[in-house]
Amino acid sequence: MVTPAHTNRLIHETSPYLQQHAHNPVDWYPWGPEALETARREDKPILLSIGYSACHWCHVMEHESFEREDVAQVMNELFVNIKVDREERPDLDKIYQTAHQLLTGRPGGWPLNMFLTPADRMPFFGGTYFPRERRHGLPAFTDILRQIAAAWRERRDDVEQQNTALRDLFARLEPASASVPLTEAPLARAVTQLKREFDPRHGGFGTAPKFPHPTSLELLLRRWARGALAGKPDAEALHAVRHTLAQMARGGLYDQLGGGFCRYSVDERWEIPHFEKMLYDNAQLLPLYADAWQITGEPLFERVAFETGAWVMREMQSPEGGYYSTLDADSEGHEGKFYVWGTDEIRNLLSPEEGELIAQHYGLQGEPNFEGHWHFNVRADTAALADSFQRTEAEIGTLLDSARTKLSAARERRVHPGRDEKVLTSWNGMMIRGMAHAGHLLEQPAFVASAERAFDFVRARLWRDGRLLATTKDGKAHLNAYLDDYVHLIDGGLALLQARWRGADLDFVRMLADTVLARFEDKSGGGFYFTSDDHESLLHRPKPASDDAIPSGNGIAARALLQLGHLTGETKYLDAAERTLAALAGAIAQYPSAHGALLLALDDWLNPPQTVILRGEGTTLATWQARCRQRHAPGRLTMTIPTDTVGLSGLLAERRPLGPVTAYVCSGHTCQAPIHDSTAFEQVLASQEIPFGSI
Repeated sequence: MVTPAHTNRLIHETSPYLQQHAHNPVDWYPWGPEALETARREDKPILLSIGYSACHWCHVMEHESFEREDVAQVMNELFVNIKVDREERPDLDKIYQTAHQLLTGRPGGWPLNMFLTPADRMPFFGGTYFPRERRHGLPAFTDILRQIAAAWRERRDDVEQQNTALRDLFARLEPASASVPLTEAPLARAVTQLKREFDPRHGGFGTAPKFPHPTSLELLLRRWARGALAGKPDAEALHAVRHTLAQMARGGLYDQLGGGFCRYSVDERWEIPHFEKMLYDNAQLLPLYADAWQITGEPLFERVAFETGAWVMREMQSPEGGYYSTLDADSEGHEGKFYVWGTDEIRNLLSPEEGELIAQHYGLQGEPNFEGHWHFNVRADTAALADSFQRTEAEIGTLLDSARTKLSAARERRVHPGRDEKVLTSWNGMMIRGMAHAGHLLEQPAFVASAERAFDFVRARLWRDGRLLATTKDGKAHLNAYLDDYVHLIDGGLALLQARWRGADLDFVRMLADTVLARFEDKSGGGFYFTSDDHESLLHRPKPASDDAIPSGNGIAARALLQLGHLTGETKYLDAAERTLAALAGAIAQYPSAHGALLLALDDWLNPPQTVILRGEGTTLATWQARCRQRHAPGRLTMTIPTDTVGLSGLLAERRPLGPVTAYVCSGHTCQAPIHDSTAFEQVLASQEIPFGSI
């Protein structure tokens, strides 16, 4: 095994994942000119290994192979070894995950281990996790290494022939431009597909492993709301959302003591998660639960939104304001150890009555559900417990709070999972939106203030010379930002502006949008590339259309640009959004439900949002602003601008206060006369709303 004194080049990187490998005996390089030039000069193939800090199987492969002197010796002799954090370099991850799919016919994952030719970085073999010794039907890692090196030495013609074919496949990956009209049809087809994939028993879509798919749930909720406004509510769509959100919230995917959601469930019941917690999952689920509460009035959804936002501020926000990236699945070398409980441990911490209550609440009967321990899932709600214990629900709630407080305090004394404390611009943009939106709806000013701190942090630390950087940690910000960084920050900024007005934020959002148009747009074909026009030259320049773990950058771009265009009156933003939808209409038509973010943007294009500009001052202005958030209005954009605001331009400068409060209401390009009367304002708003808790 390697001695602690050994270090490699990764010791100087900002990524905690790369730093985790800095003491491996492997002669790791970060991706960059030194590694690529070394491979070319020495004519050695590249072993590109991609993972992230919260990845359980990445840790397993490190412990089994990368920490071993004998394995490292083979790697160092035969390859130039490059380690990549997929969260810092999503451009590389997208390219080589796609290459894995093309080469093997199977989806990839992490760790991803790809073997590249030294001259042009073309992949010619790859896989995910390889064990140190042959098992589970997988070859030993060192056997793979020697076979690949031999193929490179002895069969280069075959490698080059395969690479030629792979180049042709990459060239055909760009979504084909097709003359497909922008209509409701793909939205209807997507809803049909999602209903077909919906699990009516446990909620969610498909079988194990089961992921939350928040964009799909948001799409179903949006389509139900549109139908409800037209007098044709889709009860199936709403049921799928409510049932899924409730099952996830009661299951083990949700941290019943600390708040926040894990990455996915290993079973179809949401009972046992893969225990890592990702900022981006929670950034999407937080506003979704807030919306679901606003529509249904269900206390469960309100509680989960509140607890998740509180967890974000408590555990995922740095003192400087930026949001951290992930919490590891493992602690003390075991997955889930921080979260699970022994029966005796629970009994010793609680009073007999509390212990029995917790046992019924979380179903702690029979055999434990996770490796000899219990992972909490809600099995009996307060009403059932009140009936069982012959107490009022209020008394049950008090007892549950007391028991959970004791359990939480004991859990806090445990060794916590590792936290990846790098700050990613794109994920921060997502959480800024989530915290601002939930804070606005739930009337939690602390959530909005949290979002503001993160927004200010990103602007101060990651905006340099008119361009964004992708990541920062320990005072070092670097890497040219990607499409997702820009568009999610625009989206977050617009949500924050709705929660509270600050003119400088709108100016910044417009600068970001102008950079997207200048640096990322496909000027001839429409849509946006994942990397800027001055980015490092790579094997492929993708134009992402479908969603993966986070929504498609093109979908977020189109939706945010539509909002910004309607808000400012700048047609360049509206035109770019329309070009994006037109360019990717063919891809959407092929498999609509895989393009949830683009479909949400299409819905906004077909049904232009109601834009409300409030001008005024004092309590009357605050009252009108509060009225705008009382009911669910799909697509509504509301900005509350005090009378004394200066520096407005364009359309907003024309929206002058003409009394104590003036409301300017537009739907698309059609605007009504300024409104001063609260009764008239109520009538205009109600026509586009669903009453709170009416379901």
